[in-house]
Amino acid sequence: MFKSRLAVYGAMAALAVVVALVGQKWFAPTQDAATHGGLGIEVTTPGAGPKIGGAFTLVNQDGKTVTDADFLGKYMLVYFGYTFCPDVCPTNLSAISAALDILGEDAAKITPVFVSVDHERDTTELLKEYVVHFHPTMVGLTGTPEQIREAARAYRVYYAKVVEEGSDPDAYLMDHSAISYLMGPDGNFVAHFGHGTPGETMAQKIRDVLAKAAGSS
Repeated sequence: MFKSRLAVYGAMAALAVVVALVGQKWFAPTQDAATHGGLGIEVTTPGAGPKIGGAFTLVNQDGKTVTDADFLGKYMLVYFGYTFCPDVCPTNLSAISAALDILGEDAAKITPVFVSVDHERDTTELLKEYVVHFHPTMVGLTGTPEQIREAARAYRVYYAKVVEEGSDPDAYLMDHSAISYLMGPDGNFVAHFGHGTPGETMAQKIRDVLAKAAGSS
């Protein structure tokens, strides 16, 4: 099913990459951050810049209403995208999956979260099928247009529907930020990973964060 879907949207993949990278450039977190090793990882200076993350109410892939409070106590790796994304989302979700595999037992401390920005097509049933394709612990979230908008605003995520002139109106793309957010057990922003960050790099940064937290406890 996924292969056939990617084939249908394959011709639009180049556009998807361009719009996602543009979204990443203009709507990336703007906190006062220092690049970590030149590998697309940025770590915030506590208390600097606009807040990233916050309250949200959404629906998970099992149809249950959840809020940000349901995720407290564990780190979260949060990514906003959509299931019909031909290239950018699979690339970043695969990196998240790889990072969790590399982390081994430490992966139990992380909840991977995929938030759909495509309310029209991404049903809870479709999300359930999609997220397990990447990792068995990944949580898929959707909601009403207003709920998705509020969650995206909290994470400073940009998204917009893109319909090519003369194309099937149902075969649209979603222009969106392509950033993965690492959130702490207290719900506060820790770091973000740019599009294309390898799973190995992501895992190493998460290990550093976990080690630092363990050392300060």
